[in-house]
Amino acid sequence: MEYIIDGIINGIIQTTALEWIAVITGLMSVWFSMKENILVYPTGIISVLIYVYLAFQYKLYADMGVNFYYFVMSVYGWYYWVHPKDKSRKQVRVTINNQKENLITLGILLISFGILYFGLSNFTDSDVAFWDATTTCFAIAGMWLMARKKIENWIAWIITDLISIPLYFYKGLVLTSFQFLIFTGLAFAGYLAWKKSMEEQEENDLYQGFDAI
Repeated sequence: MEYIIDGIINGIIQTTALEWIAVITGLMSVWFSMKENILVYPTGIISVLIYVYLAFQYKLYADMGVNFYYFVMSVYGWYYWVHPKDKSRKQVRVTINNQKENLITLGILLISFGILYFGLSNFTDSDVAFWDATTTCFAIAGMWLMARKKIENWIAWIITDLISIPLYFYKGLVLTSFQFLIFTGLAFAGYLAWKKSMEEQEENDLYQGFDAI
């Protein structure tokens, strides 16, 4: 326990200004996502672009690639959220995966893990190929689900965060490791908040249906 506390203190002292910006904007992005606030995307874009650079510096090549993917999906999600098919709404609503979308999500997980693990094991000097590939494939699925405003995105992020905590601590990015601990709590809160939002919308639809009768 003392080793962990000392590591956190030393990590905070050694944290660069760039990592501080990435951490703060990353936390802001998760908070805005939990609130269904469109600012999730501009704050997230700042954070992920910084982490592209940091992941390259620390030889977390899969994370470097996934953060660039985050950037692309953030641009897509930003557009998708504010262009609902129902023009009476300002944003798309929270929904749950149907069977087809569950299969797509499973496909994203399996294919991305296979490609990442093969590439990291055979073409890089990564010493954490399995864990890097695992956390990355769940993050890839989570970002796609978030861009589509699916409640399952929070489950994917919870798994990603729980794996990332020891991974980043092992790599010496102690503050970022601690950030993922906070992310885990926010992801649980985000799941509950989106679940409540979805249930409230279903109740509103039900009341509107009665009013139309």
